[in-house]
Parts: sequence; C-alpha cells; structure tokens
Amino acid sequence: MATWIWILIAVAAVVVLAAMVLGGRRARQKRVGQQREEAQELRQEAQQRHRRAKEREDLSQELAERAKSERKEADKVAARAARVDPDRN
Repeated sequence: MATWIWILIAVAAVVVLAAMVLGGRRARQKRVGQQREEAQELRQEAQQRHRRAKEREDLSQELAERAKSERKEADKVAARAARVDPDRN
C-alpha cells in the first residue's frame, strides 16, 4: 500500500478516537447534569417534608398543651363537684 493510504487511515483513526472521547465527555456531562437536577428535586422534596413535619409537631404540641389545660380544668370542676355533692360528705 502507498504511504498516503496509511496516513489517511491514521488520520481517520485519530478523528474517530477524538469523536469517541468528545461523545463520552458529552454523555458524562449530560449524566452529571441529570444527577444535579435529581439531587435538587430531592432536596426540595426533603425541605417540603421537613416543613410539613415541623408544622405537625407544632400542631401536636399545641393540642397537647390544650388537652393538659382542659384536663386541669376538668380536675377543678370534679373537685368542686365533690365538695358540692351532698352524698359524698
């Protein structure tokens, strides 16, 4: 074979190899970009869940305090009923 054919084959091989490398880089960049988007979505979901959990904790704490207050009031009323009840004296 002539020298120019070998040179042409070598140049073609270099071009194909360069195209493969660039294609691999682009695929990696695309994959990394998708992973970043997914991570951002997961972070947003986690923040929303955290916010909802905090709201529920606050609500449950408020309800517990209200129940405790009502229980104290019920105890006062029960104590008064015991004092007023003629059958218990």
